[in-house]
Amino acid sequence: MTTAARWARAEWGRLYDTVRAGLTERRAGAVAMTLGAVCLTGVLHVAQQWPWGMRAVHDLGAVRAEDPLGLALLRTPLSLFVPAPDLPVWGALVQVLLVFGIAEVCLGRWRTLAVAYAATLAGTLYARVGIALGPGHPLGLPASDARVVDTGPSAAVVGLAVVVALRYGARVTAGAVALAMVAEVLVKENLAGREHLAAIAAVLVLYALCGARRRCAPCGARQWPRSSGTGSGLPPSQSSSARRGRAQRRSWR
Repeated sequence: MTTAARWARAEWGRLYDTVRAGLTERRAGAVAMTLGAVCLTGVLHVAQQWPWGMRAVHDLGAVRAEDPLGLALLRTPLSLFVPAPDLPVWGALVQVLLVFGIAEVCLGRWRTLAVAYAATLAGTLYARVGIALGPGHPLGLPASDARVVDTGPSAAVVGLAVVVALRYGARVTAGAVALAMVAEVLVKENLAGREHLAAIAAVLVLYALCGARRRCAPCGARQWPRSSGTGSGLPPSQSSSARRGRAQRRSWR
């Protein structure tokens, strides 16, 4: 095995094994939510191509900092799946399919949605804080950004990528995603880049809090993370061998 192959195995081996085991056992059922999200994103994109659809999508899922906070919070869940009308939709669809799909297999359906929502909500709230601080503050934003529509699926995709990479030991990948978002802000100063950084900061705090909770839990309450397919949290081959090992140890007594 070459050095590059060993590095790739160390970086992505656990993640690859978990995704392969989940898809092998449950097939499309392992990513049912992701497939629904891809279809919803595509439908919303098509709807935006028509005048009536554009207005309906904006009324239900377009979030701007100038909107009342209560209205923005109501629109935020759908805003996760509203692609930017001025960008190629295939990019958003590929991002949702790959990142949401991997996260759904590794984290589970509801955790994936929770992280995605937290990342998107962090970007939404940061925009309001940044505009209140003003352009003279390092974290501030110009007042004109209050009329800019939020990032859509991209903040959720970035947040999920970082959480999954950290959870499965791909720390170089997580760092690369974060550095790419920093480079985006340095090269192209815009609201979307700032919201991506806010999303990363939010999920890092969430990940740290979850890790602290696991460390503080009593030993008997700690469990292996569940993967979508095996009750032991191990890939099927390892899980079955573990069961055989226990049975053999009992037979030797």
